[in-house]
Amino acid sequence: QVQPVESGGGSVQAGGSLRLSCELSGNTYTRYSTGWFRQAPGKEREWVASIYTAGFLDGVFVDAYGTFVKGRFTISLDTDKNMCYLQMNNLKVEDTAMYYCAAGLGLVSPQNFTHWGQGTQVTVSQ
Repeated sequence: QVQPVESGGGSVQAGGSLRLSCELSGNTYTRYSTGWFRQAPGKEREWVASIYTAGFLDGVFVDAYGTFVKGRFTISLDTDKNMCYLQMNNLKVEDTAMYYCAAGLGLVSPQNFTHWGQGTQVTVSQ
C-alpha cells in the first residue's frame, strides 16, 4: 500500500522557511517518482517539484522544479527513513496553498501520479 502522509505545514511570514515532510511506505522511491504539488483556493493543482531515482546509478537521484520555484525550494529523499522533504525558503504570500505529496510514474502532470496524501496547509502572511 503506497500512501504518502504529509506533515510540516503551518503559518509563516513572508521571507520565512518551512520544511514539509512526506512519509512514504517502504521503498516507494525505488518504484515511483515522488512529487510535491500545491493547490490554492479557486486554482488548479500546480506541480512544485519531483524527485526520482536515476535507475542503475545506486543512490543517485534527479530532481526537477516548477519555474516559479527559482531556487527557493529543495526536494530531497532520505531513503533510510523512507521520507521525502520539501525545504521551502524565502516564502512568498503567493506560496499559500495546500501542499500534497504524491507518488507515481510521472514527473510533472498530476494525472501521472497515482498515490496522494491528504495535504498539509502552508499559509504565508505579509
